[in-house]
Amino acid sequence: MTAGLGRVAKDAPVPRRFDPVLIRADFPILSRVMRGKALVYLDNAASSQKPRQVIDTLRRYYETMNANVHRGVYALSEDATAAYEWGRAMTAKYMNAPSPAEIVLVRGATEGINLVAATYGRGHVAAGDEVLVSAMEHHSNIVPWQMLCEERGARLRVIPMNDRGELILDALPALITSRTRIVAVTHVSNSLGTINPVKEIIATAHERGVPVLVDGAQAVPHGPVDVQELDCDFYAISSHKMFGPTGIGALYGKRAWLEQIPPYQGGGEMIRSVTFEKTTYAPIPMKFEAGTPNIAGTVGMGAAVDYLNHLDWTAIAAHEQNVLRYAEDSLRSIPGVRLIGTAAQKASVVSFVMDGVHPHDIGTIADQEGVAIRTGHHCTQPVMDFFGVPATARASFALYNTLEDVDRLVAAIARVREVFHS
Repeated sequence: MTAGLGRVAKDAPVPRRFDPVLIRADFPILSRVMRGKALVYLDNAASSQKPRQVIDTLRRYYETMNANVHRGVYALSEDATAAYEWGRAMTAKYMNAPSPAEIVLVRGATEGINLVAATYGRGHVAAGDEVLVSAMEHHSNIVPWQMLCEERGARLRVIPMNDRGELILDALPALITSRTRIVAVTHVSNSLGTINPVKEIIATAHERGVPVLVDGAQAVPHGPVDVQELDCDFYAISSHKMFGPTGIGALYGKRAWLEQIPPYQGGGEMIRSVTFEKTTYAPIPMKFEAGTPNIAGTVGMGAAVDYLNHLDWTAIAAHEQNVLRYAEDSLRSIPGVRLIGTAAQKASVVSFVMDGVHPHDIGTIADQEGVAIRTGHHCTQPVMDFFGVPATARASFALYNTLEDVDRLVAAIARVREVFHS
């Protein structure tokens, strides 16, 4: 797998031979022409494109089985319920969760993290306690914990990182104290591409009796993960970053935690019985899924996972690393360009700055060349502060990107240099 990410299930289907050119044909949007040039899409860390299999599944759902789930006794509702729970089961399999009951369907990784902060956090974090995050977290894995700490009079502590964008794990044992109530850490940094040794972090925390939440939004697009092997307590993902629909994701939680913590929201679907005197709750995972869910999104996420399950992830890992290294070497060759984030273990993200040019100008000129990249702080302002930059330009790659896409990116950056340094 990509630099140690993921695993291939023992009962996985025989993988389809990986060819990036053939893979590209699965994604209709990649044939678009933008600004008079063939689109080069390099903003996959923000949101990936969707294969035809996902698009067709969403259309088929709405055309043939659209109905509310679980409560209907008529055939259409039964079809919708079966498709919805299939999406949950496929997601559980992709994460190697012991049971689909340990997969809570949420709007995305952000809501999954907020769910844990609002339920586990309020039940276990008190005045004087500590929550430990890392220096490279997305705002989604900082702000909910800050809010909790402010509410409870607790303290947010931070695992430091070095100038390459790697966590300084030697500091970890001293940071986990008798007051630490949870560790929340990203599997892969969205702004640096760093792959963190989360299994090691989890083991260190568990030795001290501290549970761990992993933000896996940037990991799952690069191959299946194994929550049992990692032994994490919670793992949050977003469908839209792994070639599925927006507005849907999943939170894996160990059964013991999910059964212990209270509901996140109240309403229909999450109840067993309601009287004016008392409400009793449904078993997991329904206890956390109030209201009509994103049925189509869940079905689409299942289709995305089904698509991914048929791919050769060993070949894809080698391809993605080849594209990443080629991009890094090519960008380094451009005078005035400096890479931000040079960890030894990286996924498909290259962030960079150019002397005398604001990243937004880089992105604007790249767009004129048909190349879509992300510019800004990438919801990681503490990372930008650490490196002393207001923002970066970021190219993030997926399995359908090629060396030719990198050449187009480099040509666009050369054009930026011409405009600002000629």
